[in-house]
Amino acid sequence: MSILSFDLGFFQIASIVVAVLAFGTAFWLYKWVEKQPSSNKRVAEVGKLIKDGANTFLKKEYKTLAIFCSSVAVLILLFLPSPIWQGSPLENIIMALSYLLGAVFSGIAGIVGMSIATIANVKAAEASTRGIKPAFMSGYRGGAVMGMAVVGGSLLGVVLVLMVTKNTTALLGFSFGASSLALFAKAGGGIFTKTADISADLVGKVELGIPEDDPRNPAVIADNVGDNVGDCAGMGADLFDSNVASMAAAITMGAGLDKINGGSVNTGTVFCYAAIGLLSSIIGVFTANMKEDGNPTRALNNNTYITTAIYGILTALATFVFDLPWPIWFASTIGLLCGTLIGIASDYFTNDEKKPVHMVAQSCEVGPAFTILSGISYGLLSVLPAMIGIAVAALGSYVVADHFMGDGYGMYGISMAAVGMLSIVGMIISNDAYGPIVDNARGLVEMGNLGDKALEITDSLDSAGNTVKAVTKGFSIAAAGLTVIALLGAFISEVNVAAFEMGKGEAYLTGFDVTNPLVFFGLIVGAAIPPVFSAMLMLGVDRNAQRMIQEIHRQFKEIVRLKEGKEGVVPEYDKC
Repeated sequence: MSILSFDLGFFQIASIVVAVLAFGTAFWLYKWVEKQPSSNKRVAEVGKLIKDGANTFLKKEYKTLAIFCSSVAVLILLFLPSPIWQGSPLENIIMALSYLLGAVFSGIAGIVGMSIATIANVKAAEASTRGIKPAFMSGYRGGAVMGMAVVGGSLLGVVLVLMVTKNTTALLGFSFGASSLALFAKAGGGIFTKTADISADLVGKVELGIPEDDPRNPAVIADNVGDNVGDCAGMGADLFDSNVASMAAAITMGAGLDKINGGSVNTGTVFCYAAIGLLSSIIGVFTANMKEDGNPTRALNNNTYITTAIYGILTALATFVFDLPWPIWFASTIGLLCGTLIGIASDYFTNDEKKPVHMVAQSCEVGPAFTILSGISYGLLSVLPAMIGIAVAALGSYVVADHFMGDGYGMYGISMAAVGMLSIVGMIISNDAYGPIVDNARGLVEMGNLGDKALEITDSLDSAGNTVKAVTKGFSIAAAGLTVIALLGAFISEVNVAAFEMGKGEAYLTGFDVTNPLVFFGLIVGAAIPPVFSAMLMLGVDRNAQRMIQEIHRQFKEIVRLKEGKEGVVPEYDKC
């Protein structure tokens, strides 16, 4: 017996309230960051160059994406869920509008992330002159604006689409729209980021021996712009998509089970846990702190663990109060714990206090070839914990749900494991966005000549940011793996619901036969896509980096006394 009664509408309204609370938190954090002192004119000038460059790139990218998404929306309107001349035109219109809404929400997530990052970087740079704690708080709370806005937007979007359309298929359209924009935002931003990074480092540090982020380097502004468009705008859109996809898959399967078994408990559980996850992240943001002599990496990781514990406690309490299925709580918790363990493993391989980083550093004494060999070797080794984590989360959640809930619940359990793994995505995004903010701050400190102490502080914060970015990527990759399995389950659920309505039984489709030539063909082709796509991205970086290096060489050759750093001689940053 539940202590409180509920229906699906109750959890949907509660989700909207929590999403609005997240937006309010984001606004408060934005104002807090904005109020931090910044008086150095040089830092402000360089910060404006970075902001203008990031805005220019994003406008160009989003114009291209608008054309692409509009074209896809027309195709959806004509052909999905069935050809418009054969089925109901209203269903096609709903699917197309849901797709566009998903793309718009994902685009807004990227804009919000980049906008706050280009303000917080200046504030964190100047705060570093006052100590490591104010610099850390400026960077972290700047990243938290993005975390709250992105997750609040994803939860609100999913709730509104389902409440308005009453159609779970529309959710898949919303998810597809978010995926379309996220793919190109992440890829385009990533190519820009790595192009600028490689070019600036090769010419600046390797060829000329000038420090990183030296204002004499024509590519230094592009390098800092890249951090924002790739790691903030791109990653924000990417995790927005992962969160939406996991919820869409779980809701689709939950609604299918509810239709067969009656009630709305399975769909309501998804909204309940997703809302509690966002609420836990909001609480976690305000518990984030660091001592003046503290370790920023440890502070960020501890905050993630605190948020994880809050989520586990609150969801257990909600499960008891509303009499939700305990096996589903266990499935969700398995996903979250596996995600946390994957994060810990990523931290081990990337933390400068751990053995792998020390071993790679030692190999640098022998030569660059051994550095590359050592780095790639440890990188490949780091894949193992993530893959084991995904496998354990999928198998554990499937067994728990299938054994205790009955046939048809196994795949739903996996989808709830994905929801659980991404339940604290607000905290994950906050940590991830912190990285490029403090990276930019480090560059601003050097270009603004804020002193060795400030440079030492931002170096420490930057190192923590690089480590935590690896942890958050481990979370997002693992969640994406579970979400793919969950989406297959959503497909099976849709087929079974249709079969049930046609009187063909509840378990019309139970899985896929890998010995079927068509299925096996699909697996082989699917396995080929990631390396081919990766190669295309790297070739794009290669081509663009060569062009940028030529431009840097031209400027050092043609601009008199640029290399010597003569006062008043400034590179043509905009060309790069």
